[in-house]
Amino acid sequence: MTAIRAIGLTKEYGAATAVSGLSFDVRPGLVTGFLGPNGAGKSTTMRMVLGLDRPTSGTVTVGGVPYAELRHPLRRVGALLDAKAVHGGRSARNHLLTIAQSNAIPASRVEEVLETVGLGAVAGRRIGRFSLGMSQRLGIAAALLGDPEILLFDEPVNGLDPDGILWIRTLMRGLAAEGRTVFVSSHLMSEMAQTADHLIVVGRGELIADTGVEEFIGRSSQGYVRVRSPYLAEVAEVLPGAEVHEDHLRVTGRTPLEVGTLVAARGLAVEELSLVRPTLEAAYMELTRDSLEYSS
Repeated sequence: MTAIRAIGLTKEYGAATAVSGLSFDVRPGLVTGFLGPNGAGKSTTMRMVLGLDRPTSGTVTVGGVPYAELRHPLRRVGALLDAKAVHGGRSARNHLLTIAQSNAIPASRVEEVLETVGLGAVAGRRIGRFSLGMSQRLGIAAALLGDPEILLFDEPVNGLDPDGILWIRTLMRGLAAEGRTVFVSSHLMSEMAQTADHLIVVGRGELIADTGVEEFIGRSSQGYVRVRSPYLAEVAEVLPGAEVHEDHLRVTGRTPLEVGTLVAARGLAVEELSLVRPTLEAAYMELTRDSLEYSS
C-alpha cells in the first residue's frame, strides 16, 4: 500500500525548475525522512502534496487521490509546514477550534491534542506570545487534530529544546508504529539517524536516493575496516592500499571477513578487526556534495 505517490512531479517558476521529474512512494508504518540541501525542492514538493502548489507536470496523490479531492482532508492528512503561519491574536484553543470546525472534528479533540503536545496549561494564551518551540508544538497539535493516517512534518524539531526533540522523535516513531504514514523533512542528520526508517533524498529538484537508512549509509565510501596489530607493518604488506595510521590500518573495499582471512593466511596476530561505519551525516554530505546550491 502506498500513502503518498509522486509520479514525474515537476514544478517550474519561470525559467527556474524547483522540482524535476520526481517520482517516489511513501509507505505506511514507517518514518520516511525527506532530505536534501537548501534549494533541493523539499518544501515545494510538500506543498504540491498538500495541493498548495500546482505541479507544472506530473501527479501526486495521497491515499490514491489528489489532496484537493479529499472530503474533510484533515481527517486523512495532517501537516506542519510553517508553525508561525497563524493568527497571533487568537488563543491556542481558539485556533484549534476554528480548524476543527472547518473539518467537522469534535471540539473535544482540541483538548486531547493540546494535552498530547504539552500545551494544556497555556491553551488560553495568545499565540503571538508563544516561543518558537511552543509554536512548533501547536503546529503539531493542528496536524494531529483530525487523527489522520498520513502526517507531513517540515523541520518539526525547529525551536525545540532537547526534551522537546526527544518528545517529537518518540511521537513520530509511535505514530509509525500504529501503522500511520510519517513523512518528515529535516536538516538534522543526527535526528534522522535516530528517527527515520527510510530516506528519500533529493538534490536540485531531482531524486538522489530512495532507500532504507542502513542501505543509504552503506553506499558511502567512508566506511572502512580498522585493523590493530603488534605486527602492523607486516599486516600492511598483506593488504595493498591500506592506509597506515599511527596505531592502526584503515582498509576500504573489503569486509572484515576478507581482511581477517588474508591476515590469518600469513599467520599474523591482530588485536582488533572491526567495521567502522560512516554516520548518516557523513554519508549524506558525500552523496549530496554535487547538489549543493552553495558550498564553502
